[in-house]
Amino acid sequence: MTTTKPPVWFWIISILALIWNSMGVNQYLQQAYNTEAFKSMVSTEELEMIGQLPTWYTAVFAIAVFAGALGCILLLLRKKLAYFVLLLSLISVLFQMGYITFSINMANIMTPFIVIAAVLLVLFSKHSKKKNWIN
Repeated sequence: MTTTKPPVWFWIISILALIWNSMGVNQYLQQAYNTEAFKSMVSTEELEMIGQLPTWYTAVFAIAVFAGALGCILLLLRKKLAYFVLLLSLISVLFQMGYITFSINMANIMTPFIVIAAVLLVLFSKHSKKKNWIN
């Protein structure tokens, strides 16, 4: 199968998506390592709630952000594996955001944006596969 040269907007979206997912990786690392910068961003009550999150939640958070970043790197490398990795990220995001929204009522203003971004990235990678921009 041959690939077609992607338009400029493919590269712009892929780079912006990588930046977005890199911010997620940074957020995960700050939360996982409980950095001073992270502690200064949240209240004491929120810190307690975060400290009580189950281990599986932390694992799903890690999968969501690292798979998202890897998927964006694969997009930039024009690999169709990006679709499957971004789909894994979306599934993880849905578990993560579903839990904090419906089980512990800890959702915030960013929750819907995170879900929408993950869905759009899967759709974008699927479209890129269809157009043979990635192989």
